[in-house]
This record gives sequence, C-alpha cells and structure tokens, in this order.
Amino acid sequence: MNMAEPSPLPKVALIAGPTASGKSSLAMAVAERTGGVIVNADSAQVYADLRIVTARPSEAEETALPHRLFGYIDGAEACSAARWAADAMTSIEEAEKQGKPAILVGGTGLYHRTLLEGIAPIPEIDPDIRAAVRALAVADAHEALRREDPEAATRLKPADTTRVARALEIVRSTGRPIAAWQMEKSGGIADRISLAPLILLPNRDWLYSRCNARFADMIESGAVEEVEALAARNLDPDLPIMRAIGVPEILDFLAGNTSKEETVAAAAQATRRYAKRQYTWFSNQPPADWARIDESQYNDYSHKIVTILQQ
Repeated sequence: MNMAEPSPLPKVALIAGPTASGKSSLAMAVAERTGGVIVNADSAQVYADLRIVTARPSEAEETALPHRLFGYIDGAEACSAARWAADAMTSIEEAEKQGKPAILVGGTGLYHRTLLEGIAPIPEIDPDIRAAVRALAVADAHEALRREDPEAATRLKPADTTRVARALEIVRSTGRPIAAWQMEKSGGIADRISLAPLILLPNRDWLYSRCNARFADMIESGAVEEVEALAARNLDPDLPIMRAIGVPEILDFLAGNTSKEETVAAAAQATRRYAKRQYTWFSNQPPADWARIDESQYNDYSHKIVTILQQ
C-alpha cells in the first residue's frame, strides 16, 4: 500500500477474500473510523430473501453505518456482474458527492473485475449452442475448446468447468475467441479512482474452523425458517438465490431427506469447498501488488487503510 502521495481521485477501499475470512468486520471498523460507505461486492448478499444464510450484515449493523447494495434485489431476479457494477459505480459516485470514501467488501472476484476493468461487449449466446455446450462432459468440453480456442484451453484447467463452457460457447456462438472480446472491455473505473485494495488470506485451519461454526450458528439464528419462506415462493430452481450455499442443504432437510446434524455438516462442507476455491482465486488472480494478509495482520492493515482514506 503506497501511502506517500495522496491522490485527487475518489478514494475507494476494496476488502476481499474468501467467505468467513472476516471481511465484513474489518470493513465496518474502517467505515466507523472514516465515515465511509460500505458497498456490498458479494453476489449472494445482493438478494433480499436471505439475510441469515448469506451472512449479510444485521439490521442493527446496517442502521449503525451506511450500507449500500445489500439485499436490494428480489430473489426472483438474477443479478449480473454488469448490473452490479453499474449500481456500484452509482454508490461510489454518491459517496464521493457526500465527501465519504467508499469501502467495497465482498468475495465475488468477477464483480471486482467487472467494476475495475469493464465488461467485454459479447453478444447474447445462441441458446441452442449454450445447451449443447453445457451438455458436454468435462473432458469433452475441454478437448473441444483445445481445438476451437487453443489459447483459452491452455489457460483454463479442465476442472474449471464454468469458464471452459463459457469460452467454448463464446467461440461457437460468435466465431471469435474469448480473449479477442476481452481486449475490447470498456466501462471500468480503475483509472478514475484511487484504490486501496486488501486481500484477506487467513490461516486455512482458522478459516475452515470459522466455516464449520458459521452454518451451525445460522441454523440457530433462523436459517431454516428463512429458506422455508423462500421455498414457499416457488421460484425457478436455476435462479442464483436457489443455489446459494445452504439453500439446497436446508431444502433437503425440509423435505425430510436429512437430519439437522447432516444438514449442518453438508452445508459446512460446501462452505469450506467454496472458501477453498475463493482462497485459490484471491491468491493468484488479483494484481501482484495488492496486499495479501493473514488474520494476525488485520488490525495493522485496517489502520493503514484508514490512513489512506483520510489523506
């Protein structure tokens, strides 16, 4: 973190990392000391229906400090990265007009990239092509990508099924490789803000212990009732909110397929797996000069962010 020369650009902090790593607590500590506005950058926490299951800030926390883009979209909708980025830009601009720094907090890397780097103007994918690609086995999809977009196949591992499928459907639907489209990205705000990024990468045992405890606490705090109310809406099962970690597991419990103990264990395992994927992504994907810290450094770096935002 460069603290030498203050920038005239709007100051924005970004606190990112895997689930249960302590992002929200750190963001609130920074906001309290700077008068900042906390802006959600988590794809699950945008939905109104699931405060408990997605670990959204409590009503009391949202009242005590300004929070934006938390629970602002109905679960019947699917929020895209482009939509969130546009809304985040508005929130950042509003904070700047009020003379307040914006503090982005969340673990959705795609959201961060879309906001900072912009979005590629990729046309809508032909539905038939999408269906055909998504029906391929993992190995077959990667082999097809190797033939049709060798550069993407070299960059993507076969196990990265979502990104492999996306690259394959793009080249088949548009006739151009995904890298060509990505070179045409526009709308990012990286050059229009002064960014203070911080990646939380705590000790894995510490992190997984928090993952294990988190869902048990959620169950005791009303997660079952929350999902029961969501199920009563009879929403499309393919919507993002219906696939949020904890929702399928609780739905199984409500259907009588699992015990409470089995539900907690299954959801805790899903949380750990998600945290592991996020940990890997945040270790390797963000720029190398973004600070990466463990839990022993949280306090020191929160002070550094406060200093930067107050310059």
